[in-house]
Amino acid sequence: MKVYDTVIIGGGQAGLSVAYFLKRKAIDFVVLDDQDEPGGAWNQTWESLRLFSPVSYSSLPGWMMPKGPEEYPGKEAFIKYMAAYEARYALPILRQQRVLQVAKEEDLFRIDTNNGSYFSKTLVSATGSAQNPFIPEFSDRDLFQGIQIHSVQYKEPGAFAGKDVLIVGGGNSGAQILAEVSKVAHTKWITLKEPNFLPEEIDGRYLFNQATARFQAQRAGKTPEPAKSLSDIVRVPSVKEAIERGVYQSYRPFVGFYENGVYWPNGDQERVDAIIWCTGFKANLQHLASLKLIENGRISTQHTRSMKEPLLWLVGYGNWTGFASATIYGVQKTARSTALEILEALDK
Repeated sequence: MKVYDTVIIGGGQAGLSVAYFLKRKAIDFVVLDDQDEPGGAWNQTWESLRLFSPVSYSSLPGWMMPKGPEEYPGKEAFIKYMAAYEARYALPILRQQRVLQVAKEEDLFRIDTNNGSYFSKTLVSATGSAQNPFIPEFSDRDLFQGIQIHSVQYKEPGAFAGKDVLIVGGGNSGAQILAEVSKVAHTKWITLKEPNFLPEEIDGRYLFNQATARFQAQRAGKTPEPAKSLSDIVRVPSVKEAIERGVYQSYRPFVGFYENGVYWPNGDQERVDAIIWCTGFKANLQHLASLKLIENGRISTQHTRSMKEPLLWLVGYGNWTGFASATIYGVQKTARSTALEILEALDK
């Protein structure tokens, strides 16, 4: 029975970042990825997706993403970069490995997959949230007979041509999807509150510099400065163009469904053909359920290390595993510290 020093579950940006730092040390590890090819969750995103930072702030550790013709890289460019990154550092990645559950056997983790079991002394979960989309609960949502998809299922606007479409969600994904669907459909934007567009000069660079400052303050035991939200909307080119068209008038949420549409707080009904839920994701942790560590959709951590299972690390799930850690650039800091903690644990 082969026993790895470390198994990393997930071959997206978080998993690759941890793998990069572990690769530089003489430890035996492997990355288990459920995808058919490089790219992680980016393979499931819509075709026109734009990152909200230029390449210098959209790169994995060690090697900057090569510059292309666009200031803000698109989905295809980033997936190609991830594939080249894996090859450049010869990262040990096994594909089509869907982790079914993780169990603890004495001092080892047993990672059961669709292709057998793996064993390791330490474990990194870096599965992100893309496979666990969140849609708000409505008791009557199934009454609606039109189209309902989450943003993770959205690919391109053509399927909505000529339709009446509600875009639900006030973050960057909602703003970018609305920008292109509004060109072919009759759209209405539904948000919990009035969306906040960042000033034109602020994009991911500012947000990641802020993340660095917060990370350093937390490590020093200081109280970080209040943060601007990563859900605030960055004015990438498609968003700028939609602003000029006057697309971004928002409405507060509807309260229920009927067969052909939704109804509003005042009781009015509105007929719609489709709803695109741009309402985010929850951490994908089901593979860890048998360890009995999950509470309210999270696992209690100190930085990225599990409080109750100290040989388990969780990387890239959001602010509870490090501010901006669910972003490409932001995860580097937590990936580096995670690798150092793993090395220390293995030495002991």
